[in-house]
Amino acid sequence: MFSHVDIVKEKLSEAISQLCEVSWMFAKDPKRNFTRKRKLPFEKVISFLLAMEGGTLTSELLKHFGCSGNTASSSALVQQRNKIDPAAFSSLFDLFVQKTDQDVRYKGYRLIAADGSDIQIPTNPNDPDSYFPAKEGQAAFNLLHLDAMYDLLRHTYTDAVLLGQRKANERSSLCRMVDRSHLENVLVIADRGYEGFNLMAHIQEKGWRFLIRIQDAANSRGIANGLDLPNAKEFDLSVGLSLTTKQTNAVKMLAKNRNLYKILTNGRDFDYLPSTNRKHDQTVFYKLPFRIVRFRIADGVYETLVTNLDRRSFPASELKHLYHMRWGIETSFRELKHTVGLLHFHAKKVEYIYQEVFARLIMYNFTELVTSHVIIQKNHAKYAYKANFAVAVHVCRQFFLGNVSPPNVEALILRHVSPIRPGRSSPRRTTAKKAVSFIYRVA
Repeated sequence: MFSHVDIVKEKLSEAISQLCEVSWMFAKDPKRNFTRKRKLPFEKVISFLLAMEGGTLTSELLKHFGCSGNTASSSALVQQRNKIDPAAFSSLFDLFVQKTDQDVRYKGYRLIAADGSDIQIPTNPNDPDSYFPAKEGQAAFNLLHLDAMYDLLRHTYTDAVLLGQRKANERSSLCRMVDRSHLENVLVIADRGYEGFNLMAHIQEKGWRFLIRIQDAANSRGIANGLDLPNAKEFDLSVGLSLTTKQTNAVKMLAKNRNLYKILTNGRDFDYLPSTNRKHDQTVFYKLPFRIVRFRIADGVYETLVTNLDRRSFPASELKHLYHMRWGIETSFRELKHTVGLLHFHAKKVEYIYQEVFARLIMYNFTELVTSHVIIQKNHAKYAYKANFAVAVHVCRQFFLGNVSPPNVEALILRHVSPIRPGRSSPRRTTAKKAVSFIYRVA
């Protein structure tokens, strides 16, 4: 009988096999690439990049081939991966997500957090989408931006968009992910960077719900600042806006009631109204109902949220709890970067880095799915315990490669656990980062 960890590995293997069946779709030259028998065929390159850790390419290849005399060279790997379109790994990520999806809900909703994170990559002036030239004593650098949707109840990524920082737009990327998603009954929880009528409309059109932190009206130019809000520190106000781009005198009179009508200015993105308005065109309105909720989170500190959740089922106290759960995606980014290895790449070409980013996302999901069914019990302990994620990632990589049996996977994860200490916090420290030389990596 298959155990849970066997099933997770089987799902990933099935996804890789399906990708290999149409490998020609992801080869840059289908008539020539991967047509000859080599040490690194398409499937082996995919598996190698998924299991790759932080060592040099040579040390990683030696581990992958068991230090045999048949080990492929670093040059051979670079040549083979150059034949694979980066879309192969994003497609593999999508396949694995579909095969392992489970409809886990909270009060009837899938809880999906949305957020973005910058990824600094080796400096490359030849990539204009991510390159920032040197100025005012600061060295030149390259940044990619990863936007992701994260299942807060299953602790896995469900979708992701990776772009150069100069082309990145968090709201547009989330609209794109919402539109193409197959999930149902979703509550999207997002931070202030996602505040906007267009995103709210996309989520509404999908039949989903949203819970978005917005800028406080007192010192912002956001959604709240354009409304007539109660003169109170805490409130829960229902708003039924009708949005339009038409600016006739009749519409301007309606717009004096700021909680019922709003004119969107030219140049403001909104996909559900005409992009142009002629004088004799009929006035078109888009109805967008929501709640503005403001509550205290600490002495003298207040937060404002916008949502289309029902007030009776989701009062302010429940919204506060739900928004606090969004921190799960922040924690996942930390694990993705520092534990799974998203900060250290084995390439300088941006297309290779795209391969590695989605390979890390797949391995993150693989590890979370394996560890999710490992039951950790500590009798009479002060704290609850969780799997040590750093150890779990290493064990799961070896399990994926076939070097660890399923019973040993669970035993090793159970042996390395960490206490859960709720309420701990520390200030975020940011420092300048440089690319780590491929020669001096830690093996």
